[in-house]
Amino acid sequence: MIVSQILKTKADGVVTIAPGASLREAVELLATRRIGAVVVSSDGRRIKGIVSERDVVRELGRAGPGCLDLPVDKVMTRAVLGCAPSDSADSVLETMTARRFRHMPVLENNEMVGFISIGDVVAARLSELQMEKDALTGMIMGN
Repeated sequence: MIVSQILKTKADGVVTIAPGASLREAVELLATRRIGAVVVSSDGRRIKGIVSERDVVRELGRAGPGCLDLPVDKVMTRAVLGCAPSDSADSVLETMTARRFRHMPVLENNEMVGFISIGDVVAARLSELQMEKDALTGMIMGN
């Protein structure tokens, strides 16, 4: 399975927040949308960074609740690694696991076309394995 196939199964588009928005606004967005990360972008296409639950917890631990008034671009992860729509789910899963992050933008011509989580990739992989199992079972049973 490739990333573009995973994106087709996702109902929502990419959730973004402006660089000058407060961390409090980002937290509210994460909670309201029930997501683990939000892309920091001025135009919805070019990535400036990502604010994840881990970023929020790290900053709360470092600076206390006053950090919620900081702009997200002071707290975000800047070194964002993306993938291409043509990348395999296995390679994305391997990268996410090795680099210890759970969210990855999907980029085409340096512009964001989607956003996937490790949960999206695992679910796609499990679906693929189930289809393979069903096909093999059908072959064995003569169906």
